[in-house]
Amino acid sequence: MNFVIITHVKHIREDEHFFAYAPYVREMNIWFKYVDEVTIIAPLLNSKKSTIDSAYQHNNINFNRVPEVVFTSLSKFIKSVFKLPIIIYTIFKVCKKADHIHLRCPGNMGLLGCLVQVLFPKKVKTAKYAGNWDPKAKQPMSYRFQRWLLSSTFFTKNITTLVYGNWPDQTKNIKTFFTASYTKQEIVTPKTRDYSETLKFVFVGSLVIGKRPLLAIKIVEALYKQGKKVHLDLYGDGILNEELQDYVITNKLEAIVNILGNQQKEVVKEVLKETHFLILPSKSEGWPKVIAEAMFFGAIPIATSVSCVPFMLDYGARGVLIEPNLELAVNTIKKQLQNLGNLKLMSEKASSWSQTYTLDAFETEIVKLLKP
Repeated sequence: MNFVIITHVKHIREDEHFFAYAPYVREMNIWFKYVDEVTIIAPLLNSKKSTIDSAYQHNNINFNRVPEVVFTSLSKFIKSVFKLPIIIYTIFKVCKKADHIHLRCPGNMGLLGCLVQVLFPKKVKTAKYAGNWDPKAKQPMSYRFQRWLLSSTFFTKNITTLVYGNWPDQTKNIKTFFTASYTKQEIVTPKTRDYSETLKFVFVGSLVIGKRPLLAIKIVEALYKQGKKVHLDLYGDGILNEELQDYVITNKLEAIVNILGNQQKEVVKEVLKETHFLILPSKSEGWPKVIAEAMFFGAIPIATSVSCVPFMLDYGARGVLIEPNLELAVNTIKKQLQNLGNLKLMSEKASSWSQTYTLDAFETEIVKLLKP
């Protein structure tokens, strides 16, 4: 089987291996176990891999480099328009030889792949929509178009579109799905936390506006100023790094807030085994892996009600749902901290639920999708 991937994920080549964002690569390597040939259409950067990049594992990878397209400014828009014919032709040429077409959406490459796949109604296809599938969510027009086209049973044939969350009134193209980080062998009985001692909070994710890391810091700061014993570690990197560092120093928070940058998966895993709370007040998510990872080890997630997060947290039974407002969020958390017994129960429910979503279960579902 020639398995074709069309993705916007940026890649790097080193020592004859192709590297990309590790969580995505780990997932794709599971798909690769069951195919003979892999063909990738994606941007390829001339740079060195970072600590959060990982290598594909397959002996027969054909990489089709295409230019990156960006529409965030007029000059970039014009340049990208001239690149489109090359990219579309590359996608068409590769799809003609494909046995299975796999689209990674939403994104600019995913959008082009969605358009070209219409020309191949008999080809077996899957699409992974890693963003927010909530029909009521405010999203860019290109995202809404991809959702419409992937759902359309008239234009898009022979496809299974994998989405996060269980949404009403979906077409037969749509399949509720999940993702995973840990195996059955990694299941452990979570550590029993003492919620009367210093409360450890952790933020894991890109330090970008959409993840709201500054709000996470301000929430912990407010709890501290109100007499709570708290500590926050932030893991990740991004354009807000310097701004966050300045905020911590300016407000003399060095004793309770640490910004630790990108770390290896195993480092974060050990942190999640010990921390009391994961805090992620994002603007938008798909299936936030870090929330499921924290729950796996009994850490209680504190998150905003976006995408399928309310479902993951059972609408407040196995996590704390907050508003993206400092005062409201702090009041909600303080209310939860008043009931230590309920926090222990919430932790137990979180791990019990998350430990059903293992890589073993994920791989079983992938095999079903690849069957002719």
